[in-house]
Amino acid sequence: MQRSFLRWVTAFAVLFANGAGADPAFDHPMFHGNRQRTGWNPLETILTPASVSSRDFGKLWDSPAFDWSNGVAPHMYAAPLYLDDLAITRGPYAGGRFGAVIAATSNDFVYAVNAFAKGSVPAGAILWKRRLGQPSGGPDGVLLGVLGTPAVDTLASPPRLYVAADVADATRSWRVFALDLGSGNVLAGWPLEISDATVSPINENGPAQFQRTGKMSQRGALNLSLDRTVLYVPFGSYIDGGAGWLVAVDTGLPSGFPRLASAFSGAPWMDPDANAGMWSAGGAALDANGVVYITTGNGPKGPLDRNWGNSILAFAPSLPLRLQATYTPWNHCQLDGYDVDMAGGGPVVLPDLDRGTTLTPHLLASGGKQGNAYLIDRDNMGGRLDHRPDCNLTYSAADRSLFGPELYSHYGNLPGPLNLFGPYSEEYNDISLAKARSTPAFYRAADETPYLFFTGSTKKCVSCADPASPGVARVKLIAATGQPAYLALDAYENTLVLTNPGSPVVSSNGPADPIAWLVDTNVDRAASLDPATAAHATLYAIDALTMRVLFASTSDQLHVGGKYYHPVVARGAVFVGTDRISAFGLTSHPVDAGTPDGGAMDGGTAAAPPDAGTSSNPGTTGAPAARSGCASTGASPLWIAGLGFLGWLRRRNRRVLRGKWLPQPAGDRTHLRKENEADHASWHGIAYGAPDLRRAAGRNGWTSLASSLARQESRRSCCRH
Repeated sequence: MQRSFLRWVTAFAVLFANGAGADPAFDHPMFHGNRQRTGWNPLETILTPASVSSRDFGKLWDSPAFDWSNGVAPHMYAAPLYLDDLAITRGPYAGGRFGAVIAATSNDFVYAVNAFAKGSVPAGAILWKRRLGQPSGGPDGVLLGVLGTPAVDTLASPPRLYVAADVADATRSWRVFALDLGSGNVLAGWPLEISDATVSPINENGPAQFQRTGKMSQRGALNLSLDRTVLYVPFGSYIDGGAGWLVAVDTGLPSGFPRLASAFSGAPWMDPDANAGMWSAGGAALDANGVVYITTGNGPKGPLDRNWGNSILAFAPSLPLRLQATYTPWNHCQLDGYDVDMAGGGPVVLPDLDRGTTLTPHLLASGGKQGNAYLIDRDNMGGRLDHRPDCNLTYSAADRSLFGPELYSHYGNLPGPLNLFGPYSEEYNDISLAKARSTPAFYRAADETPYLFFTGSTKKCVSCADPASPGVARVKLIAATGQPAYLALDAYENTLVLTNPGSPVVSSNGPADPIAWLVDTNVDRAASLDPATAAHATLYAIDALTMRVLFASTSDQLHVGGKYYHPVVARGAVFVGTDRISAFGLTSHPVDAGTPDGGAMDGGTAAAPPDAGTSSNPGTTGAPAARSGCASTGASPLWIAGLGFLGWLRRRNRRVLRGKWLPQPAGDRTHLRKENEADHASWHGIAYGAPDLRRAAGRNGWTSLASSLARQESRRSCCRH
């Protein structure tokens, strides 16, 4: 038992040694929470399907409305971030430490907002704000300031926030800033200008033109290399106005001299026309080796040399940027012809599978405007390094992604990539006809099965912009010994009609009580976000086991937001960005509850893709973990020692077992039915999901110890706030 405990504690520390701060397990320092973009928070002990569907769950607070600029309302296209222990060094709150939400707006303002009431400082109070400059006019009836989700580095000294903004003060240009997290002050050596003059000389795929600022869109989220020395900043272009770019910024750690280090254009392309825009809201994703993955949008048809439209590109972790692998879907010429971007979906690096269970343990998932779900073998992406494949008008089976044996009428009774949101079309998928523009979220169940949650907008007819259900899909990753893995539709949520949903995120307590969260802006792609006329956003919570809607906010609870962003769930609260930060949670103080019966992972509705037969996926059942809040509870010496050891590891910021474990998401939560076994906490069980974590309310198994440890840590910190 002692050995199992120590293995659990060490593995827990390893799984979260990803560059966060004092309580790294609870930080959400970048889009979808981490470099891999998994979008899963497995440490949520307070918000359960039972509590979220009760009358206790609702709106907690609003921050003050954020700053307008030149009579134009602010909007958050960037997803909010959460830091569990932010030390404020300037202003009236200097010397205080707070759980904080970081918000950046289209009006070129950045804010740190108090997440939880502490002493005389109310929740929602603005701890500091920083104006980056004067934004310019843009689409959607908003200004172009900050659009991409920033990235945080809490290990730097001082801790810093990286953010890119369209600034039109003296001269208009895109600029990337590093802000002191404690004060919001701009750090020495920053900002750096990103323009044709600064990136063309360092372009590894030129010659290419970085179009004028008003044409270029820094929509994709920022990401950091594993050693934090490189910041990845992707660009697309508005209204198909130029080539896409990935810019690598030397952060100046440890040299003290930040600089633009390298760039890669999506094509050697000088014209102001679309070619491989890198505009997905999720930006780039990184794997355990630091390899960088990014999706691209449409470009000219055909296998033109070094033209990488509608592809997934993989870059080596070293600089200068070097293309090391590619994937291009079988129908890229059709997609190019009708402005159907793979960049509508962002890549997610999946936690590694056991080599004994599949031939393809290293996987990447993504979506796109066509409404498809793609699964890629990162060890064999299937593409060339000089150009894309020849045009293919009919033979979907030639696709080099991983897909199952099912035959589909839309592929001429052939297999091919899984289509989730339809009706399937090669033609009608642009602008408001697009079926999806989101990054999927990962979750692992108690039986160790990996799942992905996709959001989209099914249409009423092939050429219709009018949305219909379904808009949320649960997809199972199928792995068999000696075979490649593939994706299979497992269940839909069949009641919601989503107009323009952002990326989902998943919260859970280990594998127990998973909830999928998403925000729908309720306006289509071409619609204005003028607050006088636009619909207000809606926050949805869906039971990830039964696919039942648990909560939907009312029109007066949220304001008009941006597009394609996600909420953040941390410590019993859900933070949503619109023209302010709004928080949702339990309005009465949560207390320990019993162990009501849990649902099976067979829930919901017909799990049949378009023109495929309905199939069931019978699951197993298990009791969900007990709900817990900030009430004082006793802790055994073993738990206390474990927390102390874990805290010591955090303070030392140790990179234990870097290769396989460092970037993996924590405690998988899909194991629905195994019996508690005190000594079953092997390294394999930790990394890929501890067996029967749903049984955490019991006091006899190692899983009880693991869940109790997480609950003790959660209580300790949430009481502090």
